[in-house]
Amino acid sequence: MGVTTTPRDYGIAPEGYRLPDTTRLGRVKLQVADLERSLAYYTQVLGLRVLDRRDEGGRVARLAPNGEDVVLVELVEKRGVQPSPERGRLGLYHFAILLPDRGSLGRFLRHLGESNVRAGMADHLVSEAIYLEDPDGLGIEVYADRPRSAWRSEGRQLVMATEHLDVGDLLRAGGAEPWSGMPRGTVIGHVHLFVGDLARASSFYHDALGFEKVVWNYPGALFLSAGGYHHHLGTNTWARHAKPATDDDARLLEWEIVLPAEDVTAAAASVERKGMTVEREGGGVAVRDPWGTRVRLVAPG
Repeated sequence: MGVTTTPRDYGIAPEGYRLPDTTRLGRVKLQVADLERSLAYYTQVLGLRVLDRRDEGGRVARLAPNGEDVVLVELVEKRGVQPSPERGRLGLYHFAILLPDRGSLGRFLRHLGESNVRAGMADHLVSEAIYLEDPDGLGIEVYADRPRSAWRSEGRQLVMATEHLDVGDLLRAGGAEPWSGMPRGTVIGHVHLFVGDLARASSFYHDALGFEKVVWNYPGALFLSAGGYHHHLGTNTWARHAKPATDDDARLLEWEIVLPAEDVTAAAASVERKGMTVEREGGGVAVRDPWGTRVRLVAPG
């Protein structure tokens, strides 16, 4: 369990349990103040579609890309919650939607321009990214990866940076085809969290949960992954003096790591061996990091 690995010239594996190469992320579950307002943004700006919704016993909607019944985002309404402040709360920095190709990212960028939506942009060498905030101030990245053959490593670390995005070249990659929503093959690529301390984040996510370290010299940040990916998880201390998000805040309620069933059991056992609590309910397994962010471990549906 958890020993399926491919030799690489970068990364630091945990001493104990290691998440398998097949690790991927599932849905992110967000608490928002106004479901209708959020749905307008997530469908019209991001281009996700409503897979299903429930308005009794709590208003909830689940969102998927076009042509697939795969839940990427679950929105849970709680009236009166406060928007995320500019400097953030410990918890979500952003969640990242990975598009299947660069052309899709170019079409999305053109769509934002035509919709007069402001966005941040960056070239991270391993990927190209567009940054947004939803109506509650929750951070969103939409990105496309460069081929792994183009990634570079130095001294056991992947080389990542934040550089100027070549907007013109990206728009040309989109061609003349109009944006028609998040395409088939769109997934949650990574989650990036505000944490209070990188050593404690490493102890939880690397030593206990089994992610590999891939970048650790980026100022105030630590990036971790499984299977040699550039990162399934980013952690940073850029809001280390903030308080953790609470039930009264718009926030990330939980995010999912999708693993083979035997690895769900093995990862939970690894966390428990480190003296940390595992929540078991309805056949599911969840753990909380030192700042209360909930991570659900699930087998493929």
